[in-house]
This record gives sequence, structure tokens and C-alpha cells, in this order.
Amino acid sequence: MRSKLSVAAATGAAALLLTATAPSSAASPSPAQNLGDPDYGVCRGTDPRCYHDWGNFDPAKGYKLLVYSRTAGPRHAHLGTPLGPGLNPPLNDDNVAVKAVLKLGQENGFAVDYTEDVTQLSSAGRLLGYNAVMFLSTTRDTLDDAAQTALRQYVRAGGGFVGVHNAFGTEYNWPWYEGLLGNANFYDHGANQPGTVVTVDRRDASTQGLPRTWAFSDEWYNLIPAPTRVRVLAEVDESTLPQGVRGNLGHPGHGEHHPVSWCQYYDGGKAWLTTLGHDVKAWTDAPMEGDQYFVQHLLGGVKSVLGMTPFCR
Repeated sequence: MRSKLSVAAATGAAALLLTATAPSSAASPSPAQNLGDPDYGVCRGTDPRCYHDWGNFDPAKGYKLLVYSRTAGPRHAHLGTPLGPGLNPPLNDDNVAVKAVLKLGQENGFAVDYTEDVTQLSSAGRLLGYNAVMFLSTTRDTLDDAAQTALRQYVRAGGGFVGVHNAFGTEYNWPWYEGLLGNANFYDHGANQPGTVVTVDRRDASTQGLPRTWAFSDEWYNLIPAPTRVRVLAEVDESTLPQGVRGNLGHPGHGEHHPVSWCQYYDGGKAWLTTLGHDVKAWTDAPMEGDQYFVQHLLGGVKSVLGMTPFCR
């Protein structure tokens, strides 16, 4: 049995160790860690063998994108006035993000339909008329049961998915969708502020031609979980954020590697994701530093998911 003296010595040493290693209350919080890597029960990651190349998409028939922007909660300004029912309803001047994607399609050889009507996503057969579906700042529970089933079957048939900005604030309680996002969900964000985007992988279709670093302004989403088993394409350098990265719910940020864009194969399909795109000016001709690189990045991602260029390489 150890003596009281040895026990006291060990206790003192442990106390010194805790004192030396515990962060000071005045110090900046350490980056978020241990954010989870759930098993979604599907083939996912960067291995193309997770993709179902079943011949459902014929390049000879052209390329077509469906943009879905329904909100069931807070609505981003870049979406503007809620859209009417059906497919391709009239647009208002403030529907700037949808208009920007329409313009990208017109200028780059792919067709674009758009909707906020969940019934337009009610069957996988209907969705298979599109090479990819984009969730553009959707919010909360924006799908009903029929649309959830259709989206899952569409992806399993080799369909493509593009998630932009608040697509990460959507369908929180549907694990399969969280996996589609790359094992990621929006948790909180700090101030909308300028920062520096670091292009991590310049081989991908969405990053070719981008500078190594570029200035941009956004909300810089903090994530729980944080993406795993994906190819990270771009990050934000947290040290460049003048108001810091700490979120409104206390998330301390992701440290040296704070992802903002990534890609993966998922459950038979393809997914390209970005948390960027908050500011209205990013979608318009109004001057904003770095917006041309954001648009270039988004366009490259869309084209890769559509099948116009190589995906996630």
C-alpha cells in the first residue's frame, strides 16, 4: 500500500499537470473537436466505386439542373420573395440567387428549372429527368415524406446533389440527408465578415483556375458534425476574420482546417457542397471582393455534378 506521502506527491503532480495543461479562462477557446462521424449505412467518400453508373443520364440529351429553394423557417435575403407554386413560376427582382443560377446555365450549356413547390420533388422518376438537384439555401423541414423518399431513390440511382449555403440548415433530423451533406450540419455562425478563402485542392473542376487564396465575405458556418471522408476543396483561414470565428451559440470554430467546400460520392450518387453564398452581392453584379471566384467555384462544382466535367478529382 502506498504511503500518504506518495499519494500526496502523486496528487500534487496531477494538480501541476492539470494547471499546466488546462486552458486559461482568458485564452481563446480551442477549436471544436470530437464532432462525430456517424455511420449512415451507405457507401460514401471519395471512392468512385460508391457511384451507381447505371446509365440513367445520357449526355446526348443535354444537361439539366433542378434548383429547389423552399424555406420552412428563416429565409435568406438572396432568395427574395417566396416563389409561387409549380415549376418555373414568375420571378421577382429580389430572387437574385435563382436568377444567378439561371444565368449560369444559359451561359454554360445546361438547362435550369426551379421551384419551391415540394410536389415537384414527389417522385424519383420525375427527378431522374435532371442530372442534378440543387438545394439553394433551403431551410428546416422543407421536404415531406414523398419528397424524402424520392430524393433518396434518385441519389441511389446515380443522381447528383448540390448543396449551397443554408442547405446545411435543412432536414436536421434526417440522418441520411446529413450524410449526403458529407457528415455535416450547420450549428452556428459569427458575424457576416470578410475573410480569406484558401483553395485546398486545385485539381478539382470547381477549383481549377482559382487563386491559392482569395478574399470573400460570408457568415462562415461552424458545423456539427464536421465533414469526414470527403475531399475538402476550400477552407477559410480563421485568423483572417476580424470579428473572430466564435458562433452565436458558442461554437469556437474549427481551427487550422475550417472547411467551406467539399465533394463526395454518397449512396450511389454524387454530392458537391459549399457553405458559401450568404451575401446578396455574391449573386448580383454589385461589387464584392472575391465574388467572381465564388461564382467560378460554384459553376465548376455544378458542372462536375451534372457530368459535364470530371467529378471530385
